[in-house]
Amino acid sequence: MTEAPTAARRPTETSARHFAMAVFALAVGGFAIGTTEFVTMGVLPQVADGVGVRESTAGHLISAYALGVVVGVPVLSFMVARLPRRGLLIGLMATYALFNLLSAVATGYHMLAVARFLAGLPHGAYFGVASLVAAGLADPRHKGRAVATVMLGLSVANVVGVPAATWLGQNVGWRATYAASAGLALLTVLLVRAFVPATPGDPHTSGRGEARTFFTNPQVWLTMAAGAIGFGGMFAVYSYIAPLVTDVAGLADGTVPWFVLAFGAGMVVGTWFAGELARWSVFRSLLIGGGGMAVALLAYWLIAPHGWWLWPITFVMSAISSVLVVNLQLRLMDVAGDAVTLGAAMNHAALNVANAVGAFLGGLALDAWSARATTLVGATLSVAGLLVLLWSGVLHRRTPTPRPAR
Repeated sequence: MTEAPTAARRPTETSARHFAMAVFALAVGGFAIGTTEFVTMGVLPQVADGVGVRESTAGHLISAYALGVVVGVPVLSFMVARLPRRGLLIGLMATYALFNLLSAVATGYHMLAVARFLAGLPHGAYFGVASLVAAGLADPRHKGRAVATVMLGLSVANVVGVPAATWLGQNVGWRATYAASAGLALLTVLLVRAFVPATPGDPHTSGRGEARTFFTNPQVWLTMAAGAIGFGGMFAVYSYIAPLVTDVAGLADGTVPWFVLAFGAGMVVGTWFAGELARWSVFRSLLIGGGGMAVALLAYWLIAPHGWWLWPITFVMSAISSVLVVNLQLRLMDVAGDAVTLGAAMNHAALNVANAVGAFLGGLALDAWSARATTLVGATLSVAGLLVLLWSGVLHRRTPTPRPAR
């Protein structure tokens, strides 16, 4: 009789240490990507001056990166389904380092826009493959915790990486922020090479087969729609956190970084808690998160004029949003059937759509009414996303998917 795989047994102290270092290496990649994704917002005036455009035009660089993420996920996942996963992770982060270096040396706006688009391409594929590797290394009971730990790098980036990179860009120059991001990506390459065990791809799968399996599955579309719509509620509010704090809450401009810190701290706590909730039920965690987000955004509307009372609500909103991020990732991995690479990665494409949708609708509310109205837009999007999840649950009961909703 064939011996049971080592991963199925209780891990020894050594294997537990190796597992921790492997997941840490993967999380450093999340830290690098999270820092790079959000730092452009912090150094936008410096970037605009550096390439000679208005700040509103420089803001399109953020959209270029997000577009790269949306395009990169299905394209790269289609091409790399059979590749060994450790080598793939190294290749993705090496590419990420290269395109951030290209951003740092860009000689004009158009070159920088192309570089930011290219830098976005590996984003979702990295998180997808890293989540698969972490889940495969973990005990099945702790799969959610392992994926949450990888995503924790993205959360910590908002507390440590983004403020540090913003300071660097403001005091040394905006090019230094992208050079530092490239350095973090290269550090990830070294850590993954040193600590992540060789993980083969699936020789029996193909990009075309994964795409057919994935995109013909109604549960996949419903889960991605729930993320693209429901998570847009958070972006409708967070995109306009500065006018909410200053114009509605009546606080000084200097207090805005404290609310950004509250958001980052909430992401860290929420990401950890998401892993614990996933052990109980991924799908029910999503329902609780969707409903909780709607309630938190309504509370935001009520409390917005009351100064510092808005700070804890910002923390809670962020924590709930992180529960949604992690469990949407796990849900897609569950319902994807054999298309695991696409399932693990497409969550990030959906969330970048949420970024665009939420910020756009929130901007309309800001122009038509006030910054406070963005919270009502956000709550409406959250309720809509919750309804999509409920639809997904009803459909699952009628036509079970290849992997059960937990």
